[in-house]
Amino acid sequence: MGPRIDAVVVSYNSRDTLRACVEPLLDKPGVTVTVVDNASTDDSLAVVADLPVRAVDSGRNAGFGFGCNLGMASGTAPLVLFLNPDARIDADDLERLSRTLKANPSVAIAAPQIRDDTGRLIPTQRRSQRAGSTWAQALFLHRLVPRATWANEIIRQESAYTHVAYPEWVSGACMLARRDVLEALDGFDEGFFLYCEDMDLCARVRAAGHRVCYEPGAIAYHEGGHSAARTSLYAVLARSRLRYARKQYGRPNAVVQHLGLTAGAITHIAVAVACGRRAHARGHAAALRALVRPAGAVGASAGAVATHDTEREVT
Repeated sequence: MGPRIDAVVVSYNSRDTLRACVEPLLDKPGVTVTVVDNASTDDSLAVVADLPVRAVDSGRNAGFGFGCNLGMASGTAPLVLFLNPDARIDADDLERLSRTLKANPSVAIAAPQIRDDTGRLIPTQRRSQRAGSTWAQALFLHRLVPRATWANEIIRQESAYTHVAYPEWVSGACMLARRDVLEALDGFDEGFFLYCEDMDLCARVRAAGHRVCYEPGAIAYHEGGHSAARTSLYAVLARSRLRYARKQYGRPNAVVQHLGLTAGAITHIAVAVACGRRAHARGHAAALRALVRPAGAVGASAGAVATHDTEREVT
């Protein structure tokens, strides 16, 4: 019998965390591990060279989704685990996710509860990006009314993480998915270099008639998972959100979101300057330029980063 789960870890300069991520997966029979290295400069693959993993050197950094698809294509197991190189899940918790999919044929993606290394809950259930939430972030309304579903894309109420739920999407830092569904949808959209590829995948999964499930009985840990997007990646995030709007919505709605994203970059520049946060101001200025000139590749502006952040907020 072949493997039941193909675990895919996309690495970029992940030498410090990669081994701790991979080792717990090796304790579970029926799991094969593939590490896709996206042109690291720190010789990341060397730290797992003595472990029974399939190492794939992609030769280039074409983004997180690209790496996930490449790793998925190297295996044949019916279930595929996507895991950040700075995250970890043990064999028992992975089995709980697997049982969730077995018991619920309508569920195509199952995601665990995620905590940071101190044990603090990381909110990973999400609402899809919409015109209202885009403008709410631009005007900081999601801070003023954090429980308003129209304003906040992140579900922050801790009570929502105590029971099984079916959110619109979940963080790609750790998710277990059915291969047949992924293949039918052509996997991740590689047009997203980083950010929004998980939101887009979940949207397409749901549009195809499947469900996304949050399973609190399984727990994964994500180092630094509460960190907001790095200032050097604000432009990448802005481009990805614009791409998502154009892909998932009609032109009028996408135009409204484009204006909201642009307004958001401007308001965030103003606040960052007023607060003396120069790096943030530069990052938001780069996002504004990206929104004014949205065409073009994002890889270079991303500083060749292709691992996945749990949090997306930049305010």
